Amino acid sequence: MSSAKQTAVVICPGRGTYNKPELGVLGRQFTDKALLAQFDEMRRAEGQDTLSDLDGAARYSIAKHTRGDNASALIYAATLGDFRAIDPEKVEVVAVTGNSMGWYSALACGGALTAEAGFKVVNTMGTLMQQSLIGGQLIYPFMDADWHPNPVRKADLLALVEDINGTDATLTLSIDLGGMLVLAGDDAGLSAFEETVPVVQERFPMRLANHAGFHSHLQTPVAETGRTRLGAELFRQPNLPMIDGRGQIWWPGACDTNALWDYTLGHQVTETYDFTRAISQAAREFAPDVFIVTGPGSTLGGAVAQSLILADWVGLEDKTSFQTRQTQDPVLISMGIEDQRIRVI
Repeated sequence: MSSAKQTAVVICPGRGTYNKPELGVLGRQFTDKALLAQFDEMRRAEGQDTLSDLDGAARYSIAKHTRGDNASALIYAATLGDFRAIDPEKVEVVAVTGNSMGWYSALACGGALTAEAGFKVVNTMGTLMQQSLIGGQLIYPFMDADWHPNPVRKADLLALVEDINGTDATLTLSIDLGGMLVLAGDDAGLSAFEETVPVVQERFPMRLANHAGFHSHLQTPVAETGRTRLGAELFRQPNLPMIDGRGQIWWPGACDTNALWDYTLGHQVTETYDFTRAISQAAREFAPDVFIVTGPGSTLGGAVAQSLILADWVGLEDKTSFQTRQTQDPVLISMGIEDQRIRVI
């Protein structure tokens, strides 16, 4: 990396990114101990395990660490810690975006929510999702293992989803995630899809543990409860542009905070989250030198790369061209990977 300051769009990950290798990441990397203590106190007041206890556990527990009320808060704190660790002497952050739950983190990184207000939003929504656990999610690729765009395959799969969705089953597109489709539905809808499509790459279709039917009308009751518990007064003008799950940009100084509240606890909860479009918008509108994916973990990197391929960004056309570019002049930095992290902190 050259000594010149690079421009960057920061991308905040969603659920499923705090896994066994990430256990202890807050203890290792979250430097603001006073803020972490505050998060712990907020959890304690709700009768929940503290982040320090969860992160400092002797072993990782799928049953405990992937629960919505625990995972969301852990991921938010790790993301915020990473965002604050980015060195302004090395990197000029020009915009923020996120995937799914990562939108809440992006709001805090972008300044539309304070760190504490962001934690309140994440913890409240993660807890409500876990308490109701309506529906589920699965993930299925339309790109092949070499990440070649295949719009026909994508259209065929979405047509299948539409055919399954009806009176006896619920199935919709939850997240448009690079080369993957994340689907939300009830058990009948998810099972019908699993029974119809071939198994690919030896692991898909893959059900996501402890995930509700996020970004679908199944979550309407959760959105309604969230709106009663989280007021619009929590939101303020951001200090960075923020790209949402429709690809819309919320600009500093021109942000209708009531509309932002309405989107965050409305459309964002109950409608499809188009992460692919958010990345495409970020690339075209801000043309950053790099995209930085904060931790925890590094599982979102593939979806970012696939989204950039689909956007035909800087000549990227498949996995090989992306990997070649990464070795010469990286366009993507994952803070969950140590030798990449050191480039930006």
